[in-house]
Amino acid sequence: MSERMEPVDSPGNEPAGAPEPAWAPAQNDGAAVAGADDRSDTEVARYSDRLLNEGHERWEGDRCPICFLFVGLPTGKYAQMNQCCMKTVCKGCILAAHQRGLSGCEFCRTPLPRNEASTLAMVQKRVRKGDAEAMKHLGDKYFYGRLGLTKDIPRAIELWTEAAELGSVDAQYHLGVRYYTGEGVEEDKPRGICHWQEAAMKGHVPSRHNLGILEFNKGDHELAVQHFMISAKMGYEESLNVIKKMLMEGHATKAQYAEALRGYGDAVEEMKSHQREEAKRLGV
Repeated sequence: MSERMEPVDSPGNEPAGAPEPAWAPAQNDGAAVAGADDRSDTEVARYSDRLLNEGHERWEGDRCPICFLFVGLPTGKYAQMNQCCMKTVCKGCILAAHQRGLSGCEFCRTPLPRNEASTLAMVQKRVRKGDAEAMKHLGDKYFYGRLGLTKDIPRAIELWTEAAELGSVDAQYHLGVRYYTGEGVEEDKPRGICHWQEAAMKGHVPSRHNLGILEFNKGDHELAVQHFMISAKMGYEESLNVIKKMLMEGHATKAQYAEALRGYGDAVEEMKSHQREEAKRLGV
């Protein structure tokens, strides 16, 4: 743990094979508070308090729309997004629908797309209706060059920006990564961190974890643990493992790890269901 850590990238439903980043935050970026240079000390302190006091519950978009339970993390492992309605359905509910002989989308019953062209048409239809998650999803496809689209990072940034303005925390997260790294846009690390902070305060777990990494790399272990504890209590195993390693190196206390472990266990237990366990057993 004495070495630097890298923030997580690409949470959610992007298909396997998406490139992983090979980057880590710069040493002096960890404590950045959005717009700190333009704010008074009082405003910065107030924002910092908000950052730690808000976003302790996952955002509602992480719930399966059928069983209403939060989806396990990472969501792309435990659920599937349907492009017809942009709803992310857990594998337990997918299995239940199939066992009942239902066809099409498990949520809205729309027939599933036949190929990439029909999939793209569905997504674009939702985008035209102003669906924030569809915009985020289409941005992903432009970024990676999927669904027959030519890779177009500026277009992806444009779509993510509009999606973020309409409330997509996943889009906020991706913008944070791109502005931080300068991939597809002019590098602006404070702006990237701002996107992560705004997403974290709305309950976006990977963004919260990344804030912990930023603080860890800066050397502020106490603040890092606070961020990791928030994300661990929302069911993020990676954050729990980091706290355990920090405990072993003297950067976290036994009480902090015990609290994080209890919170993590409670979150995981609340995400369980008979249908999900059955789907896991069958390899759905």
